[in-house]
Amino acid sequence: MLDSQSERIFLGHVTGISGLKGWVKIHSDTNPRENIVSFKRWAIEQNGTWRDVKVVGGRPQGKTIVAQIEGVSDPDQASLLIGAKIAVDRKELPRLLQDEYYWTDLVGMHVKCVDGIDVGPVDRMFETGANDVMVVSDQRDGDDDSGKSGGADKEVLVPWLVPDVIREVNMELRVITIDWDPDF
Repeated sequence: MLDSQSERIFLGHVTGISGLKGWVKIHSDTNPRENIVSFKRWAIEQNGTWRDVKVVGGRPQGKTIVAQIEGVSDPDQASLLIGAKIAVDRKELPRLLQDEYYWTDLVGMHVKCVDGIDVGPVDRMFETGANDVMVVSDQRDGDDDSGKSGGADKEVLVPWLVPDVIREVNMELRVITIDWDPDF
């Protein structure tokens, strides 16, 4: 997710404490998940307030990631960070190749079909193992007889398969063109 005011890119959040030396457990949205600790400085947000911290160490531990933050040396200090969002400045992210995108940049883009049907904005992305999936908030008007189209809580799941399904990503216009039946 993007914090547009400062070009911070959200990478995860603190979920708990680990051990007696102030290490924190991290939920990471990076791929691979341990990449979050490759950034040596994080911006931490709690209750609307941001502060920069230095990451002293980090590693995978079971199904999670643990990290040590400079100045946090016991479980009491670490527990104060639970729920904190973790971000980095966009300029710290690796440069992408042509036709590569950060998921955070796709969220909010408008999705339309090759036949001109406007579907709605990208709500989020997730991976399935076989391919990534784009979740689109279905903003089409009305319902057909099957009850599948449009609606306040409807979502359209679109496989991220280039060029078979994802035909064009226009970052300037913020439009993604798909070859997919939104009622599928």
